[in-house]
Amino acid sequence: MGDYLDSSDRPDRIAGGVRMIPVSTPKGDFRVWTKRFGNNPDLKVLLLHGGPGATHEYLESVDGYLPAAGVEYYLYDQLGSHYSDQPDEPSLWEVDRFVDEVEQVRRGLGLGRDDFVLYGQSWGGALAIEYALAHGGHLKGLVISNMMASFPAYNRYAEEVLMPAMDQEALAEIKRLEAAGDTEGPAYEALVKEHHDVVHVLRLPADDWPEPVVRAFSHTNRSIYVPMQGPSELGGSGTLERWDRTADLHRIDVPTLVMGAEHDTMDPAHLRWMAEQLPQGRYHHSPDGSHLALVDDADTYFAGLTDFLHSL
Repeated sequence: MGDYLDSSDRPDRIAGGVRMIPVSTPKGDFRVWTKRFGNNPDLKVLLLHGGPGATHEYLESVDGYLPAAGVEYYLYDQLGSHYSDQPDEPSLWEVDRFVDEVEQVRRGLGLGRDDFVLYGQSWGGALAIEYALAHGGHLKGLVISNMMASFPAYNRYAEEVLMPAMDQEALAEIKRLEAAGDTEGPAYEALVKEHHDVVHVLRLPADDWPEPVVRAFSHTNRSIYVPMQGPSELGGSGTLERWDRTADLHRIDVPTLVMGAEHDTMDPAHLRWMAEQLPQGRYHHSPDGSHLALVDDADTYFAGLTDFLHSL
């Protein structure tokens, strides 16, 4: 399990390093939260969290590894997420608008081709792919963690591999609740956690999930998550349902690490294949990890990540 440093151990998480970066959107100007750790003029990593609409908080696991590796890094809450402005503007929750936001954050932080590494986990990985396709000239390196390049392929993997392995009575009840639109209640949450989450999202007993992970999940902005990802936790059915960049991976010609895990919601074979399609791609596997391998197989995960960062 990853090493978390809470605010009593790291008072600078509260007191120092925070910058609210201005972001212009078609619906006005807002601010997003960023926090810097470390100092390395040649290696600066901007971390994109998942969701969409989750927070940077579950990524606090990096605090136990990246400082010792001499990496400068920036935690960041995307617009609409807990520490940033949260406008009630549904039209803002579009992929291209998020890509433009990341570019504005990059400029605001002064990151460039000589030092800038973009890391994306889960939805953040999809956003990182989109950013690399639109603004790859600014990147020194790219990390795509626990995110397939195709939502249709992600859904097929869930339907053909993950769901058949579940308790079928529980799966039927989960599907019944989804069909009834009852995905926000405690019954649905309990079923998904017992039969899916502790197997494929974070392989720890639910009562032992680290506090930053619990905090991040409790802070997820459902008004972003549900329209984009969909209400189901077993696949994607929102506006991202048809998102597919498999045919464009060859265009991302920067050093890229793809990270997968044996028990992930994302197909490890697809992630290996992604690395092969990338001109400068490589793959790192966490054999005991799940979707949050940075927590439940942290030593293996961060060994691969820091090795890649140092190779740059």
